[in-house]
Amino acid sequence: MLDLLAAKEPGPVYLTVERVTKKFGTFAALHEVSLTIGEGEFVSFLGPSGCGKTTLLRAIAGLDPATTGRITQAGRDITALPPSERDFGIVFQSYALFPNLTVTENIGYGLRGPDWPRDKARARVAELIATVGLEEHAKKYPSQLSGGQQQRVALARALANRPGLLLLDEPLSALDAIVRQRLRTEIRAVQKALGVTTIMVTHDQEEALSISDRIVVMSQGRIEQIGTPEEVYRTPASAFVASFVGRAGSFEATVEPEGMLRAGNMSIGSDAVASLTPGAAARAFIRPEDVKLGAEAEAYPGAFMAIVGGIEFLGPFCRVHLLVEGVTLEADVPSEKMRALHLDSTARVLVAVPANRVMAYPHV
Repeated sequence: MLDLLAAKEPGPVYLTVERVTKKFGTFAALHEVSLTIGEGEFVSFLGPSGCGKTTLLRAIAGLDPATTGRITQAGRDITALPPSERDFGIVFQSYALFPNLTVTENIGYGLRGPDWPRDKARARVAELIATVGLEEHAKKYPSQLSGGQQQRVALARALANRPGLLLLDEPLSALDAIVRQRLRTEIRAVQKALGVTTIMVTHDQEEALSISDRIVVMSQGRIEQIGTPEEVYRTPASAFVASFVGRAGSFEATVEPEGMLRAGNMSIGSDAVASLTPGAAARAFIRPEDVKLGAEAEAYPGAFMAIVGGIEFLGPFCRVHLLVEGVTLEADVPSEKMRALHLDSTARVLVAVPANRVMAYPHV
């Protein structure tokens, strides 16, 4: 069975983007973006709408060529090449299937010419139909398929020519949540099985965290951080990354000596303040799963009392909203532990946060 959670070690550098800028008139959608992607790696471009992630993907594909900079694929400079001369397959959000062609015909559409004699093309299509699990639907037309099945056809068609690079542009955003979760796992399994270098554009952080080897977090046409899902989630490089990737309560604070942050009358320890100047303004972030309550909080120094502002039942866990000195925090507590805490609205509860889990950044 494929291990879908383990990030792979990147292979030799396959794709290099060097100081790429893309301008539309006077507007710069990308500002000197640089990155490298290893052979066989699955990398996600993650960020809010308008951050430049799709523009970067289209620059790599040659659909919107870079204004300045250089892009190299497998040692070949492709910066000025048209899309037809680049080695990639692409899957769009809209699927872009031919409505008058069957699944088999859609997948095999590009398998023509001397490199693809009829028997070889037929065998390749059959192989891909099996890979994406559509054997029972091979003779159907797109209108007879669900959204998830259509996306599998689009994926198989993009892989038909055995491209060196697979580009996925928001491939799952048009699907409902349950189908999206299942299909992203299937896409990752196919990518691992084939070993194709893959770039996916998404604004869905859960999607990026769950299947990527590395994540490129973007904001306003610039890269904020490149790292493994764990690195991006646990050690965000900036306040933007901390606020965008994952859920976190945040508050303004002042840096105090000896590794402390003060917000109102509350002081809380933070290992992150070692890199900040005492007396400076800071922005702190705390993830809900890192907040300890009740007896569990007693084991940590610097515990403080908070008022319960509300409780949300979310199935396997409850989200407890806490108020302390004008600061709002959240704590995620396993549902089976909630009864022992005897919590309800307006109750007071002891709270603690390990110092190595309090993220802090200069307040800009």
